Amino acid sequence: MFFNSNRHLFTKFLTLFILLAYSSCVDTLKSEEIAYSNNFAKLDLKNFENGRLFIFYGDTLLGFYNNEEVSVTLYDLPGHNILKLDVELFVHDSWDGNPDDGISGPDYWYMKIDKEEVFRTTFSNTACNALYCLMQSYPNDYFRQNIPKTGATRTNLPGLCLLGAFQNNTTVYNISRMVKHQADSVKITLGDELLQINSPDPICDESWSVGKIEVTTMVVN
Repeated sequence: MFFNSNRHLFTKFLTLFILLAYSSCVDTLKSEEIAYSNNFAKLDLKNFENGRLFIFYGDTLLGFYNNEEVSVTLYDLPGHNILKLDVELFVHDSWDGNPDDGISGPDYWYMKIDKEEVFRTTFSNTACNALYCLMQSYPNDYFRQNIPKTGATRTNLPGLCLLGAFQNNTTVYNISRMVKHQADSVKITLGDELLQINSPDPICDESWSVGKIEVTTMVVN
């Protein structure tokens, strides 16, 4: 009985210790502020490198790109130790996802904060059937095997070029990433490594564009 009582007391103290230790490690959001938001409706390309705009089904988009990077540099950011980056990404036409065949893939898309790559993934616009499925990594980093269009917010748009006459060939994703960052300026770079060596017009075969970029500064303790 004495042993069981002490064991019960020890278990209670151990549980309390774990809870206190865990709670002391939980980050607390002290403040957050949207430092930059651009949906390109005002044709604003200030501080962009390789920025260009076009109209896609009534919306002004940044793009479209194939084996390119586009960057924007932001200055005078509010004090912070975390940056949250939200990107509305449009994936057009015949992206092939993960296949590493040296001909059609993998089809990578990535983002960088300053010079550091913080996300690299793949997308697939190819419908699966019983015998054939070109998987993608998104919403995970490469390499993961997910069903095409997993995590998409919209899938019913037609393609942009090669498949422009066919519905369900542009897929929209809202991509969000948080990174540690403290400087008062930042360079955000979005880019791709698309592979389609058997296409006479690669940018018409697969491309991407951006509907919105938003940057939130956060102070987390």
